[in-house]
Amino acid sequence: MPSPLQLLNPINIIKEIWRVCYILVQYIIIAIFKAPPPKSPREPRSPYGRIAVIGAGLTGISSAAHCISHNFEVVIFEAAPRSGLGGIWSHVNSTSGLQLNSHLYRFHPAVLWRHAFPLKPEIVSEITRIWKEYHLDSRTRFETPVTSVKRIESDSGSHKWQINDGAEEAFDAVIVTIGTCGKPKWIHLDGMPKGVGKDNEESEDSDENEQTDVFTEPIIHSSDLDSDAVSEETIKDKKVVVIGSGASGVEAVETAIGRGAGEVVMIARTDKWIIPRNIFFDTFLACQPFGREMPLSFLWEAFLKQWHYFGVKDLAPAHAGLFEGTPVVNNDFLKHVRNGKCKYVRGDPVRLSSSGVVTNVRNRDTKPGSDGTKKTIDAEVVVLATGFERPQLDFLPDSLFPEDYQRPDLYLQNFSTEDWSVLLTNSSYMSGIGHIGIYTRILLTLLLDENARPLPKDMRLWVDLVRFLKRGAAGGPLGFFTYMELMIWVGMFHLFRLDRLKWWFFFILFGWGVHEKERRGKKSKQEGGIPMVKIPKEKKH
Repeated sequence: MPSPLQLLNPINIIKEIWRVCYILVQYIIIAIFKAPPPKSPREPRSPYGRIAVIGAGLTGISSAAHCISHNFEVVIFEAAPRSGLGGIWSHVNSTSGLQLNSHLYRFHPAVLWRHAFPLKPEIVSEITRIWKEYHLDSRTRFETPVTSVKRIESDSGSHKWQINDGAEEAFDAVIVTIGTCGKPKWIHLDGMPKGVGKDNEESEDSDENEQTDVFTEPIIHSSDLDSDAVSEETIKDKKVVVIGSGASGVEAVETAIGRGAGEVVMIARTDKWIIPRNIFFDTFLACQPFGREMPLSFLWEAFLKQWHYFGVKDLAPAHAGLFEGTPVVNNDFLKHVRNGKCKYVRGDPVRLSSSGVVTNVRNRDTKPGSDGTKKTIDAEVVVLATGFERPQLDFLPDSLFPEDYQRPDLYLQNFSTEDWSVLLTNSSYMSGIGHIGIYTRILLTLLLDENARPLPKDMRLWVDLVRFLKRGAAGGPLGFFTYMELMIWVGMFHLFRLDRLKWWFFFILFGWGVHEKERRGKKSKQEGGIPMVKIPKEKKH
């Protein structure tokens, strides 16, 4: 319990006032934008349609909540058991947190964050609360991997989607929310003992019997660093070497230090931009109109080097611009390097040896694979911060993704160009994140209004146009985008088809209107300014 002196500290008083205001703003957002949840698990009684949601992570739960609050029935398919609710957030370390300020990461209007940059426990807690509040628990099929999605044609020309050969009633649309992070990715390095990284084919094929210089101490994937499988004695007072410099690597360094590691070394093949956890800076950065380097982008980079990288400016990337990839959001990592808790080594891991990691150490102005000096970095524990495998979409028909129109080159970057009723929210991009509510409500609009639906040729044309406008962008034209760019896309979606404007402001942007029929009673079919389209029992697609 804080002492009276601490409570009267002006800085603590300001922090407490800020925290109260932060939460108060969220209550206002909830009051204005939160769509009502069903009153009971039996609602909606007369849904406008049925939607299959594949994946019970953050995006899947939010998408399903949006659907059911606007009078669409949903079924969520999740391959993992109940403990997997929350997707990747249920598997990462407890030190993992949002890479954006939580006001910019409101994955559903009902979210109520307690911290500006919440960590895993709070994130999973909010996902679970919304899952229960919107009665999605009874609609979630855990331990049910989706193996097939088939299009069923009817004599009238409409179609539906069949999941797992008809295990459930057919669906009018499919939302794929498997994300971009699947199983932990293990790399293979010579000197690894047999059985480590066994999911990697290369390690299966190597002849372990010929190795004479093998690292026999613990080798851990960063996602397991604070799990029950790794005891306190494994990390405490040990020299920990982290291979990888992305968000997983930065968080692994924090976790190792938090668990009492004696010394931590990060081996970084490439330098990553690290930006502060600051709502003002992050908001201005997100307002960049295009996800690529612009003539004045160097000003952001110069500001970061002077303010955030003071004392360790040589860690700033020499060959990559700030908008050429997703930056790492973190306040503490650079502090750990400055105060000596973490040693930063720029180089390429060559192999493991009995004493540590043999590394090709390079200078700042070099690129991965360039000539350097071969050194052995002593280690008692090696942590592979090598990220996660990209989930496959092999359960979807190949016809949905013709050549040159595969992820991330999709309509609005999330819709199949061949069928608007298949949405891949946050499962198609390379670096970025989409607005879950807006994308879901665009899909609902297309289900409700036949006149608003795009043709395959128009969706392919949109992709072609964006690729032309962003030609030369690092990582590809649709490989990286900012929030401002997303809003430009949404504006284009409406302005090029004026018949969609009636849905734009009220419903698609803000989620007002289109609720359950029984709740409207004798009200006008136009609710909240949204023309309600009558949906017959046999919905035409």
